[in-house]
Amino acid sequence: MKKLDAFEKDILDAYEKGELRSTSPSKAKLAKFKAAATATFLKEKRINIRLSTPDLMDIQARALEEGMPYQTLIASVLHKFVSGRLVEPSTSLTLRSSGTRQKRRAP
Repeated sequence: MKKLDAFEKDILDAYEKGELRSTSPSKAKLAKFKAAATATFLKEKRINIRLSTPDLMDIQARALEEGMPYQTLIASVLHKFVSGRLVEPSTSLTLRSSGTRQKRRAP
């Protein structure tokens, strides 16, 4: 399990003390969220792309690390890019395509 940052620790502490309460969205908000989710993940077009073997292997490894199919990861990255929300976190993987990152080893 990854280490929690200060914000996450505060939330966990509040949860464990029973300071947080559940709030249910209204039916109108729930319908709005459902429509947004449906529109976001509606897959109506198919594309074919060619990737280098090292890039595909890196994508598949990252998808495995994230616990999702690699096609879903690719679609998610593209969606985040076009919506301006793409943020690249650091990874513990060694990238075959560039070789710039080294895999972290357990002590």
